[in-house]
Amino acid sequence: MDSATNSYATMPARAPDSHRRGFTLAEVLAALALLAIVVPVALEGVSVASRAGMVGQRQAAAARVAERVLGEYVSTGRTENGSGRGTSREDGVGYAWRLERTPWAADPLEEVTVQVTFEVQGQSRILSMSTILDPTRQPGEASETTPEA
Repeated sequence: MDSATNSYATMPARAPDSHRRGFTLAEVLAALALLAIVVPVALEGVSVASRAGMVGQRQAAAARVAERVLGEYVSTGRTENGSGRGTSREDGVGYAWRLERTPWAADPLEEVTVQVTFEVQGQSRILSMSTILDPTRQPGEASETTPEA
């Protein structure tokens, strides 16, 4: 045989396509397109969860402020600053509050409501908390209860 044909016979055969390593251009582009869709959606989800957590924290703090103002009014008949308005700070955030008294329809009772205003990410929110009081009773005086038979 001829030496030229002999050299071809000793060359190793190419590996079949199934053993190639790496990704094709189409696979890389498909992965990038998928990431371009998934990443913004995931980041928006994280942002919404963060905002919801912040709203929950601020709302809990506003509820504590309202409860404190109502408790003070119920036990003493007045608020700390002597008026129906004020501002409380909790966790470095200001919470404006307003106390209102309105007559109750059926009895000589009155509804006392505290509205606390606070902001979360530039949006103003209001939390209201109310209780019913007997204006004829002295502040701090225990209410009379009748045992049920």
